[in-house]
Amino acid sequence: MTRFDRLFEELPESIDCALITSDVNRRYFTGMKSSDGTILAFREKAYLLIDFRYIEKARDTVTSAEVIEQKKLYHQIAQLIREHGAANMAIEAQTMTVSQLRNFRNILKETEIIDTDALSNAINKLRTVKDEEEIVCIRKAQEIAEKAFDHILGFIKPGVTEREIALELNRVMFNYGAEDLSFETIALSGPNTSMPHGVPSDRKVQDGEFVLMDYGAVYNGYHSDMTRTVCVGEPTEKMRKVYEIVLEAQNTAINAAHGGITGCELDRIARSIIEDAGYGDCFGHSLGHGVGMEIHEKPNASPNYRLELETGAVVTVEPGIYIAGEFGVRIEDFVILTENSCENMTKCAKNLISL
Repeated sequence: MTRFDRLFEELPESIDCALITSDVNRRYFTGMKSSDGTILAFREKAYLLIDFRYIEKARDTVTSAEVIEQKKLYHQIAQLIREHGAANMAIEAQTMTVSQLRNFRNILKETEIIDTDALSNAINKLRTVKDEEEIVCIRKAQEIAEKAFDHILGFIKPGVTEREIALELNRVMFNYGAEDLSFETIALSGPNTSMPHGVPSDRKVQDGEFVLMDYGAVYNGYHSDMTRTVCVGEPTEKMRKVYEIVLEAQNTAINAAHGGITGCELDRIARSIIEDAGYGDCFGHSLGHGVGMEIHEKPNASPNYRLELETGAVVTVEPGIYIAGEFGVRIEDFVILTENSCENMTKCAKNLISL
């Protein structure tokens, strides 16, 4: 069964065809990376319309859809709709622009355009549960990130700047085969570690302080995501205490994670440990999020996410404590949810490392 077949199983029977225009979903269904292109999928057949820049590659690589060179996109889509006798067309309401929608409505006057979230929600549901091929790519992306971590431990020392640490992580990930970075690498030191998503600066690392690194690699379109907090020199007793609280919260949540637990339940397990230790106000973000072809995708492990986390989903577990003006600690792994437990794909050490 193709991904298009699975898509139409998720869509209402009343929907005749689906228009897929977002880059990431186009790649999900065709396996091909491109900055432009349109998929028009019917229950019996799918088409990829793509311009001259990509046509040769598409004809060589795409097998899930018939490849058509894009000339006059809106008119070509209208012709295909007539050929298949479709009365309506669902769009990706969560990503399509108002301008695109207006153009389609102007051209496809005879076709009902379904602008609800039906198509976007169906695709999100498909992408939530990873198949074996996707897991292989995610594992590879994580292996690249972990090789970079092993390397960076020998690079960090007093006098090195946050920006230099971030650039070195990036260099090594590309050297080990990363297609791209999962996001802009975060590398922070000392009091800057209290900012969960701070931007690396020219601040120099000093002895006796934390360095927090949040980063990931992309491999064949799939992302990894990890955070490690290490100490340069010897940490204070308070630093050790906070680190151990975060580690306990993370390990407890990972041990409790399984398919069927709700996102808010998993978040509560970790959050209660931090709150009981007196640092509840210092943990202001969610416990985790889905990871796949995007660095943030469904499902979420957050206080407001009351849906069940499905077996086969990949979710981060990243509790943190951030004490303004002093320091912050975050430890992040990501796991594949199984029926009764989970598999942690993050293999590198997470005990408190003193460099």
